[in-house]
Amino acid sequence: MIMPHTNALIDATSPYLLQHAHNPVNWQVWSEELIEKAKAEDKLILVSIGYAACHWCHVMEHESFEDEKVAAVMNENFVCIKVDREERPDVDHYYMSAVQLMGQQGGWPLNVIALPDGRPIWGGTYFPKETWVENLKTIAAFYKGKQNKAEEFATRLQQGIHQVSLMPEVETAETFGPELLKNGVNGWKKYFDYKEGGRTGAPKFPMPVNLDFLLYYGFMNSDEEVLRFVETSLLKMARGGIYDQVGGGFARYSVDEKWKVPHFEKMLYDNGQLISVYSKAFQQFKNEEFKTVVYETIAFSERELMDESGAFYSSLDADSEGVEGKFYVWRKDELFEVLEEEYDLFADYFNVNGKGFWEHNNYILLRDRSNEAFAEKHGLSLNQLEVKVGKWKYALLKARSKRVRPGLDDKTLTSWNALMQKGLTDAYKAFGNEEFLSLAIKNADFIENNLIREDGQLYHSWKNDFTSIDAFLEDYALLIEAFLALYEVSGDEKWLALADKLVDYVFAHFYDEEKRLFYFNRFNADAVITNHFQKEDNVIPAANSVMANNLHRLYLIHGKPEFLETAKKMLQYITSHFTNYPMAYANWGTLLLKLTAPYFEVAVCGINSRLLIDKLQKGFYPHVLWAFNEQESEVALLKDRFDQSRDLIYVCKNGTCNLPVEDVNEAAKKLSIK
Repeated sequence: MIMPHTNALIDATSPYLLQHAHNPVNWQVWSEELIEKAKAEDKLILVSIGYAACHWCHVMEHESFEDEKVAAVMNENFVCIKVDREERPDVDHYYMSAVQLMGQQGGWPLNVIALPDGRPIWGGTYFPKETWVENLKTIAAFYKGKQNKAEEFATRLQQGIHQVSLMPEVETAETFGPELLKNGVNGWKKYFDYKEGGRTGAPKFPMPVNLDFLLYYGFMNSDEEVLRFVETSLLKMARGGIYDQVGGGFARYSVDEKWKVPHFEKMLYDNGQLISVYSKAFQQFKNEEFKTVVYETIAFSERELMDESGAFYSSLDADSEGVEGKFYVWRKDELFEVLEEEYDLFADYFNVNGKGFWEHNNYILLRDRSNEAFAEKHGLSLNQLEVKVGKWKYALLKARSKRVRPGLDDKTLTSWNALMQKGLTDAYKAFGNEEFLSLAIKNADFIENNLIREDGQLYHSWKNDFTSIDAFLEDYALLIEAFLALYEVSGDEKWLALADKLVDYVFAHFYDEEKRLFYFNRFNADAVITNHFQKEDNVIPAANSVMANNLHRLYLIHGKPEFLETAKKMLQYITSHFTNYPMAYANWGTLLLKLTAPYFEVAVCGINSRLLIDKLQKGFYPHVLWAFNEQESEVALLKDRFDQSRDLIYVCKNGTCNLPVEDVNEAAKKLSIK
């Protein structure tokens, strides 16, 4: 098929940018050089930001960016730049901050018009074609006729962006203690949906950072209300349409309040974190449904998002054949053809009825009861039901494989891979499945060999053996966290050494000595984009919150008090906000718990230490850092503790250790918080 148009995006590696490579718009890839070119030509810049799995991005492309008349207006008046927000989160943050300061709702696609030097003057999200063209003509005319006013507005807006991007000074160092956490969580409870789980109302996002913190908090404080809320949330999500009942894995969010109708795209970052949360929840609640979710989600991730190199891809689109959700939903006749005499039982199990009906005679598969209750209703043993469900899923997965698949965003992002790697590590802790550990190590080996330079500098993105874009703080922070988690379960000091190297690099290139925080981008005084301190958690934890938690772990492993001091200084920026808005600082709340509630280091030393630590780690111990060695080690937590003749378990707090014990059960008792 001959394409009538080809623009500069044809040389990009991002699937999102390549989707626009044959638009009649003269799209360019973001670069500092392009800004200089716009300045030289005194031409306004149009920045359009989205991502490959974004439904409304596709709609706007089809309506406007594929239209030659619309493209003519864009090309005549603007230097047009397309940005993949997943490749350039810094550019996205800058222009998203601008749009929100203008009083507009943020979202994607994000469309911004900027002065030739890149400073924004107008923006919004999706626009219908006629509105879009009208706005473009109005802004272009305004700039030609009132350039001074545009300059004044850009200057004021830039000052606002600078203020929201950088933290103010800490006026009063607030003392952090258990009351701060308790007050924050008690205020948070009024937003809990105790019946359906998640935050009250719609849409519903899984928010794994929040669930992870609340599980830890509920456990440490014996708060049954919080624990019930977390368990309910995880059960309702696992049984709802947001979870792919056939193939495993979670969609990004549910558009309704019952987790029924998903926005069907599947993101690596969600699934990696949810593997972690469900693994920990299984350790706490011993619910077999949580185990099933972990196993199925890992199987989905390996089957549909993993490259043979060990890298994980980024996402699957919501659409296939231009229709949202078409790959995942079912008509009754399709189901009957696959299931035949088993159809009636299947239909009751997965609600092929009014409850599961969606639109256009399609049904979203979902569950509304436990396997035990369903088996009892139909006079089946639990084992008989589980065998049937397994066969149903296999048959439907096979039938579904013949459909046109959703688009795959096959770029690999360091930060998102780190989240999946940690998810696999947490799953190994919970279930002891060696396959999970092997997958985590395979991914870690890939990152070591392809994305880390000799001096510790990281790349953000990889595709087809091509690395691009210098990494951001989130890449370093999440990879350090993943390597430390891998060190805890493998005992391989290589991962600890790599974490240390990355920490050294981050301090040298991202750390502000005065603010005691880490910038999101490396230092670059000449950059168009205003640098910022990422401090608020969202669907991914804030990079600074992850770094603060990393420094606390490394303080305990290496016995470096300066790391603890830095983590505490970072926390002081957050404590005044936690009580009123804990859901935006949940990962900081995790650090607060570590500093204000009992927290232990367990060092297992001896030739059988791996076996002993595997047994210990199967329990739910969010308040424990683990380390083990099967030979002599120079790591401070393990140094001079190896004994060739016996296996010893040291239970420590802040570097002070009890006398070692040899029995796993005795060690476990010492970890009790009751």
